[in-house]
Amino acid sequence: MIKVAVVILNWNGQKFLEKFLPKVVQFSADFASVFVADNASTDDSVFFLKKSFPEVKVIENSENGGFAKGYNDALSKIDADYYVLLNSDIEVTENWIQPVIELMDSDPKIAACQPKICSFQEPAKFEYAGASGGYIDKLGYPFCRGRLFQSIEEDKGQYDDITEIFWATGACMFVRAKIFHDLGGLDSDFFAHMEEIDFCWRAKNNSYKIMVCPKSVVYHVGGGTLPKSSSRKTYLNFRNDLILLYKNLPSNRLFYVFIIRFILDYIAAIKFLVEGGLMDFVAVVRAHLSFYKSILKNKEKRQRMKHMPVTEVYNGSIVFSYFVKQKKFFSQLKFPR
Repeated sequence: MIKVAVVILNWNGQKFLEKFLPKVVQFSADFASVFVADNASTDDSVFFLKKSFPEVKVIENSENGGFAKGYNDALSKIDADYYVLLNSDIEVTENWIQPVIELMDSDPKIAACQPKICSFQEPAKFEYAGASGGYIDKLGYPFCRGRLFQSIEEDKGQYDDITEIFWATGACMFVRAKIFHDLGGLDSDFFAHMEEIDFCWRAKNNSYKIMVCPKSVVYHVGGGTLPKSSSRKTYLNFRNDLILLYKNLPSNRLFYVFIIRFILDYIAAIKFLVEGGLMDFVAVVRAHLSFYKSILKNKEKRQRMKHMPVTEVYNGSIVFSYFVKQKKFFSQLKFPR
């Protein structure tokens, strides 16, 4: 068994592998084995890897099952203490692995941890998908230390403390392998987007911790597979958020949250339409229809799970705080301690 396996999931991402894999290999060589799990790419990714990086182990998945199934299939073939789920469009830095593993070694209750994620294009700023740790509000809207909706903060060291968070980004998530498999891995029905939040919520429902370790820093391009403004991404985000809430919320909050989310989702859909985003409007409607169609399947998943009060949830509405109260910085939010 190896201690740490860095696993990059690739789908037609040869240009990212060419650009970012050399530093992954360079800064992981003494601490981890590097794998690339290929999701049935149709470009020359696999040929390029075998020719240019013979030291990197390649796992060829039989289909493009998305982020969740792709990782589930690949990680089932890797025997390690820790997995590092790493996007192909991330630039790692020297000493990016050691601080996180040292933190996780210190506490067996830590299921997952992320480094600080900054923007590759604007290194002085946090990156949208993770920043310095993920949270949700009481209605299930995700946000980050350093990013509320589209407001992204400059990194001035204000979130450099090691702390417990609600979710760790799948762009660069360190996870304890035994817990990953004990909890059933990622939910393959998510395909992509929010499956890491679902995993972290399930871990917290089983009394595990999710952490951020800003001593480790990586830089993320973002939008490598789906662009940030994509109706497909809109569909996945709205559908998967509904599945996330239905699976994980305690029963006493389920009806209340879904009534409010139904109203807010359709307000968002109308806003898309007014602003000329017809396909995003359609995506929200499709997301709801898909959720209702799959509700029996998700009910079975829900019935197999534990549900308990969890920490690192913002007890207000991030939508209200951001758009009405004009709170644009994470530090302006108050969390009970």
